[in-house]
Amino acid sequence: MPSFDIVSEFDRHEAANAVDQANREVGTRFDFKGVDASFALEGETVALEAEVDFQLKQMLEVLRGRLIARGIDARCMEVKDPELSGVKARQSVVLRQGLDAAQTKDIVKRIKASKLKVQAQIQGEKVRVTGKKRDDLQSVMALLRGEEGPDLPLQFDNFRD
Repeated sequence: MPSFDIVSEFDRHEAANAVDQANREVGTRFDFKGVDASFALEGETVALEAEVDFQLKQMLEVLRGRLIARGIDARCMEVKDPELSGVKARQSVVLRQGLDAAQTKDIVKRIKASKLKVQAQIQGEKVRVTGKKRDDLQSVMALLRGEEGPDLPLQFDNFRD
């Protein structure tokens, strides 16, 4: 029986490359000359550090652009509020990965509401969709791509015919 998995992940190595590129870009930009501004990747969290708040906003756009250029969807970014102290401004961006229980239930509910002849099962942080026809599975993929669903990017992998 044909099946596939619905997941939400990103390549950690590409995220590290994007952070390195963003650091280099901030180091060479004219508006950051003489400013102590940097990005640091710690696990799935990117720490932004600058002297003032507006520089954090500019750095956030640089990071977003670099992530998109490296093939990582910007919807996986969860931007935290900036922490302002007298000398430094810090902000953290969490790169979310995996689907939580509420999101998997929402995906299964939308698949069932479509009345397609497929079965959807929640398996931890992913949803497995099985059906008799390959066309039905491709219809589910088109349905989930076309709708405004979870604010996480979805990938379809482990397609078996």
